[in-house]
Amino acid sequence: MKSEFQSQVQLTRRDILKWASIGTSSLCLPMLPTNLLTSQLLAQNDKAAVPTQALNRFSRVVQDWFVDEVRHIESQILAEQDALKTKADAETYVKNVQAKIRRCFGPEPERTPLNARVTKIVEREQYRIENVIFESRPGMLVTANLYLPKNRKGPFPGVIGSCGHSANGKAGDAYQPFAQTLAKLGYACLIFDPIGQGERLQYVDEQLKPKRGIGVAEHIHAGNQQFLVGEFFGAWRAWDGIRALDYLLTREEVDPKHIGITGNSGGGTMTTWLCGLERRWTMAAPGCFVTTFRRNLENELPADTEQCPPRVLAEGLDHSDFLAAMAPKPVIILAKERDFFDVRGATEAYLRLKRIYSLLGHPDNVQLQIGPTDHGYSVENREAMYRFFNRAVGHPPIESEPEPVVEKDEVLWCTPHGQVAELKSRTVFSFTSEKSRELSAKRKPIGGDELKAALRDTLKLPSTDTPPEYRILRPIRRNYPKPHATHYAIETEPNMFAVVTLLTDKPHYSRPPQTPPRAILYVAHHSADVELTEEPLVRELLAAEPGAAFYALDVRGIGESRPDTCGADQFTKPYGSDFFYSAHSIMLDRPYVGQKTFDVLRVLEWLASFGQRDIHLAAKGWGTLPATFAAVLGKSVTQVTLKESLDSYASIAEDEDYKWPLSSFAPSVLSRFDLPDCYRELTEAKKSRRA
Repeated sequence: MKSEFQSQVQLTRRDILKWASIGTSSLCLPMLPTNLLTSQLLAQNDKAAVPTQALNRFSRVVQDWFVDEVRHIESQILAEQDALKTKADAETYVKNVQAKIRRCFGPEPERTPLNARVTKIVEREQYRIENVIFESRPGMLVTANLYLPKNRKGPFPGVIGSCGHSANGKAGDAYQPFAQTLAKLGYACLIFDPIGQGERLQYVDEQLKPKRGIGVAEHIHAGNQQFLVGEFFGAWRAWDGIRALDYLLTREEVDPKHIGITGNSGGGTMTTWLCGLERRWTMAAPGCFVTTFRRNLENELPADTEQCPPRVLAEGLDHSDFLAAMAPKPVIILAKERDFFDVRGATEAYLRLKRIYSLLGHPDNVQLQIGPTDHGYSVENREAMYRFFNRAVGHPPIESEPEPVVEKDEVLWCTPHGQVAELKSRTVFSFTSEKSRELSAKRKPIGGDELKAALRDTLKLPSTDTPPEYRILRPIRRNYPKPHATHYAIETEPNMFAVVTLLTDKPHYSRPPQTPPRAILYVAHHSADVELTEEPLVRELLAAEPGAAFYALDVRGIGESRPDTCGADQFTKPYGSDFFYSAHSIMLDRPYVGQKTFDVLRVLEWLASFGQRDIHLAAKGWGTLPATFAAVLGKSVTQVTLKESLDSYASIAEDEDYKWPLSSFAPSVLSRFDLPDCYRELTEAKKSRRA
């Protein structure tokens, strides 16, 4: 039967707020159209920066908690390495890290035909450049330049060049010189465009101009979305490198006994990951990336989605382990004294590798080069790479880099006008949306204990057996809907706090009241402090149930514990602190939305310890997801109100212009369940509504 809501097509904001969309247990849960929900939430996200007057008394707690977690993992890694005493120990360690890396990146996709073609040849005195297009996946085009020596006899050692964050990709003025020089030195060098750079922009308009920026912006937008369907953008980037190697090895000019890889910055990332994933390399030179995860975290250094492998910290891996995976083959770490990738971490990584290489009997096969300048593949590091590779393949040493000639971008284009989009190349998003639809077709509706088990497993929720400890904070006078407020810091897990505000008519300086058993718990969107004064839903809830105790909750990472890290006013930006901790949560195998859900569950346990076991759970915006999951799992929740909630994760995976943050996503969630399963469970089990 079609509900009244479903029959309405044109809805105003008043209509949306008016509709209590779950209503009563007898009313089916009607879903808001995706575009309407998105636009409503966007209105909030555009104003996402919490006003400066908001309470922010726990601004360092999230950073400190993550640092403690990563330091503990690093101490376990160091203890494991310190226990290595023999060559056999080191060999076992190498095999173990290889297996761990594969678990993080997942299985390799099918090796489909490359369908490679040369679109143009550029002749120069000492080398020629072939402009090449191949398919790393069916319909997904990769643009590359193959630099081949002239006036020399092959076969030649081969090198894959992986680009950093240059807008023009392989044509960058730091990357052309090393490809040219390698060709002059007798190497075949294939350098390819990364996804989202050079000729491989994923989001372009009709004039082939970028719609979403270049590099970082594309990487984060495409990569965050992929987690929902169980994909990792770094694995996709690495697969391009593996297929580039597959192509290079089809060339008769190339000697398969000598195959190297090098890259800088984002290309240094890919070089590092590929050392761990691909066994055919015989030498490697990652630049301006290798440090330690702890140094990056402590230095508040955000990284692209592909630089944050799922479960990598939970598996006990660090940057150096990806290089250890190819030990004892020759590896040189290229670092910079003034780089934002901490040179202390690069040195630590080198010393860890030196010990493993020494146990394996090849201490000289690992080296560290620290250039004197700041971030970039500058000439001193390029020259260190040439010398290292020449030693590995038996070529004579080189004193200095020959003067390069930087070609115009158009000379190196593989496509007619500089973008694969004009050749109808498939995008990362097209694969993501396709996989989401496939998962939806396979997935059956679940509920009850099966849904609860899926929630706990997907969100990685710890088990608890006692109510949490808490602090009673000094009252602060605010313009709240009631004259008095008491603030509590709930220690939901060791050294992590959720902050709860109790509104009262009379002064209250102690623990929560033992009565009444009925309570409203409001889970904030961005700040309980601000929303208590500005959010209409708060006043509606108070007016509807004047006899209930009223609490407002800031889960970790918002409001009172909104981090002051990663730069001022960067909270909701692509490289801001909300993304920073979401990415680290994925590396720890504890999704941020799961941590926030755990906070809600712990606060529910806390309230129950005071006899409040009849809870009306309400939430807005970002707060609706942890509230929804906690409502399904929480026995004390008897009523639910959600405002501006998300209709489904599938709608995000299938929307090229989605706006929800990574902090709301759980990896592989769409292989288990989707939000409609949760809403249906609430409809059937609790008096609930979505506004």
